[in-house]
Amino acid sequence: MNLSDMLGYADIKQLSSIADVYRCECNGHSKNDLIQSILSTVSRNDVFEAQISSMKMEDLRFLNSLLFEARNSFSLEDLLARVQQSRFGEDAIKQEPEPQPKAKRSKKKKIEETVPLSPREMIVKFKQQGWLFNGFSGPSRYLFQVPNDLKARFRDTLARRFASDLTYSEEPPVYRDEQMLIHDDISHLLHYMYHNEVQLTADGSMYKRFTLQLLEKFGVQEELPTKGAWRFGYGRHFNHYPNRLSFIYDYCYFANYITENQTQLSITGLGEERMRSKPAGEAEQIYRFWLKLYKGPITHLLSLVHWINALTVEWVTVDSLRTVLVPFIKPYFYDDANTILEQRILAMMVHLGLLRVGEHPINGAVVRMTKAGRSIVSGLGLEDLESVRLH
Repeated sequence: MNLSDMLGYADIKQLSSIADVYRCECNGHSKNDLIQSILSTVSRNDVFEAQISSMKMEDLRFLNSLLFEARNSFSLEDLLARVQQSRFGEDAIKQEPEPQPKAKRSKKKKIEETVPLSPREMIVKFKQQGWLFNGFSGPSRYLFQVPNDLKARFRDTLARRFASDLTYSEEPPVYRDEQMLIHDDISHLLHYMYHNEVQLTADGSMYKRFTLQLLEKFGVQEELPTKGAWRFGYGRHFNHYPNRLSFIYDYCYFANYITENQTQLSITGLGEERMRSKPAGEAEQIYRFWLKLYKGPITHLLSLVHWINALTVEWVTVDSLRTVLVPFIKPYFYDDANTILEQRILAMMVHLGLLRVGEHPINGAVVRMTKAGRSIVSGLGLEDLESVRLH
């Protein structure tokens, strides 16, 4: 539903709160007057953009987590978790302020101004701004919704704001485009396992000689991880395999193309079918799997991919894209926000054929979405993604 529909179902108490936020001048006892005044005020671009400009980063992160979801309703527990995920660092959890003696009222007020809102207070704030509404009947009364037309306006407004901070570039003299290579290398992995007895170590990973032989057959060359390097949270055997091979291996395992026993890898009947022909829609399936596998370590991965898709229709410098997106990326153990953006997101999007990367003699590293990438990212029905558990 759109904002006008949701206002029609809201009670007069919420309407009065929204009208107060936007300083609407109207008859506060008339529901119709309140609705018309709110709609008239919110429809003004200057008012809408002023609201977004006044938002703190944690508010923007929380809002951003809702903008690209296909589903329309969110439980209170889901929203509380999203607020917590939107807070990085020491202010991730706010304790309710302890009651202060009356004589120290001014000090208490100062504390409340500096301490971030609790997750529940944040949700109340979004309701008062008319950005979240409760359902109006049955079980939906306990669910929250964002008006569809406001979602679109938020996306458009933020896109303009982000684009103003980007540096665009001419096409670089050389660039890397890996479209179709990942499909070929899935075939190479399956052919190798069909024709070889691939032995496993005690921890379930391939012996080094098999890994090196497999990497030689791939269209994209990778080095084995450095011994002792931090490798965590992005796959079943990520500490033993380089990034792209690790992902391809996990995809084949998840698709039931390969199976592990205690000592050996084997190809399944489905794997033999995949050897003979690539299934229709495999690019979309691989993209979905990447979102599922990486969404645990990378908070709000879905929205980050959509912003990259929206902002890199033309060649854009990685440095300027970093400036826009890094504030929305939560560090994950020893992976800082820059590492996550460049290695876990941009590099993997290149491997998936979604993104091209080049080196411009003046502007440095630049990226641009491929046509296939734009189609895949924009065209999916994006249901609520559950984290993949491969263990």
